Amino acid sequence: MKTRLHLAAVVFFVLLVSSCSKESIDDSSIPKAENAVSVEQELLVMLNDYRTSLGYSSLNFSTVAYNYANDHTDYMIAMGTINHDNFSARASKISTEVNASIVAENVAKDYTSAKKAFDEWMASAGHRKNIEGDFSHTAVSVKKDKAGNFYYTQLFYK
Repeated sequence: MKTRLHLAAVVFFVLLVSSCSKESIDDSSIPKAENAVSVEQELLVMLNDYRTSLGYSSLNFSTVAYNYANDHTDYMIAMGTINHDNFSARASKISTEVNASIVAENVAKDYTSAKKAFDEWMASAGHRKNIEGDFSHTAVSVKKDKAGNFYYTQLFYK
């Protein structure tokens, strides 16, 4: 029964967000940008400090989420814009790999520091909902394009 409910929830979620499915280029042809690791780490600390200040649990770092976040950040850089394209596929793959019941995503572009990105996410109701959400794991990918613009993808799951 629990497995059926989990599967039904994942299917419903995938159908709900399938309108964001637009990735049309082959992921293997997308160049891989270098991660801004210090910005990523700073964002994760800010996120967990904020959550614990409200009495929420800290989120554990997920290598699985990090790999998918990196792929999507590279995709956004290749497209030259932020988007949630193909989120339903990412969510489904994460759900399958780690048995997650819910997956969410925040994206951003052009914020020159972890603090600016975090503050802007907090100013947005949808992004803030994810940050304060009932999740257990997260990962954030931050990379620069060739012009030096930062792109951010953060994935959450439980």
